[in-house]
Amino acid sequence: MKITTVDPPREYQCGFDIKRTIRDCARVQLEADEQITFLADCGAEYDVTKKDFGFYATPSTNGRLARFGLRTAIARNRLGQLFVLLVERGKEPLFDRYLGEEKMQLVAWLDTDDQAEALVRDLQT
Repeated sequence: MKITTVDPPREYQCGFDIKRTIRDCARVQLEADEQITFLADCGAEYDVTKKDFGFYATPSTNGRLARFGLRTAIARNRLGQLFVLLVERGKEPLFDRYLGEEKMQLVAWLDTDDQAEALVRDLQT
């Protein structure tokens, strides 16, 4: 694994109507079968694992993420682009506000077995 910090962080604006500043702080280069874990103040963990074919972008949405109190959402922006977002349980009102401000649409929650099964059924029809 190779970590390169960006100091000072590169800053850029994102958002359509409400501009937000993002600070790009580091680059992490992983070899196949290496993993990094991000930690949140609430105790949640989020892993990214490099594989020889690409990446596991998240742990299981209805398994590890849910156990760590992270709800997985698929949302679509006004350009039709899809995003995977992780929402800390209990912060759904903040997430709803963000979706409204960005005029994004919640496509699906994927943090329970029932939701995962419904998605699989919908995709198979």
